[in-house]
Parts: sequence; structure tokens; C-alpha cells
Amino acid sequence: MAQVTATQTVQIAAAPDKVLAALADYQARPEILPANYRDYAVLSGGTGDGTVVHWILQATEKRQRDVKAAVSVAGSTITETDENSTMVTTYTVAPSGDGSTVTTTTTWQGAGGVGGFFEKTFAPKGLGRIQAELLGNLKSRLES
Repeated sequence: MAQVTATQTVQIAAAPDKVLAALADYQARPEILPANYRDYAVLSGGTGDGTVVHWILQATEKRQRDVKAAVSVAGSTITETDENSTMVTTYTVAPSGDGSTVTTTTTWQGAGGVGGFFEKTFAPKGLGRIQAELLGNLKSRLES
């Protein structure tokens, strides 16, 4: 099994604390989620550390992942740890000029063998497109 990683970064013309607050607001998170996320629900909490959320990530037409994410916040990093798999997603917000740089990284342990080769080759590109759409939606929301 090989580790699979997908990363995207965006510049947002908003203060880091505003960006971090928007990302940590899981009640409002559906406003920025791409269509690949379905059945989204806040199971406990709702803002920041200690929040637990659920969604189905429809990665492709035939491939989906049932995610139950426990949220932790440390400084300027939000971490979503999937209780149903090895998937971990982080959002890191850093000051950048008059705004912020937001980087999201998702990692998980991929399959072995030939299937694992294809997963490691193609899954980061597909997930990268989903991440880019989410970050683009966040940017539009905060800059409007």
C-alpha cells in the first residue's frame, strides 16, 4: 500500500482569521462544497475543534467514499480525520500580502498492486479538481 496525496493552493484576498473562520464553520460549509459531496450532515459541534461531520464523496461516477470526519484545529491548520478510512485532509491558512494563502492536502493509504498503481496515478488528479473547486468557491464567497 502506497500513500496517495492530493494538494491544491489558492490565494484569497481576505485576512487569514476570516478565511480560517469560514473554513471552520461546518454549518456553512455546504455553501462552498462541490457537487461531489452529497448527504452532508453535521453530527456534532458545528464550528471548529471537536466537530464531527459526515458526507459521501463521489470521486467518480462509480467510486465513492463514505466519510465521517472528526475535526481538530491547531493554530492556522484545520484537520479532518476520516473515522472510516486512513484519509486525512488538512487546510492550512497563511498570511500572504494583503490576504491569505490556503493549502489543502488530502492523504490516504492506497491499494496495493496494479490497482494501487492506477489509484496513485489518477486519484490525485481527480481529487485535485474537487479540491480546486472547493477552494475556488471559498475564494468567491470571501471576496464577494
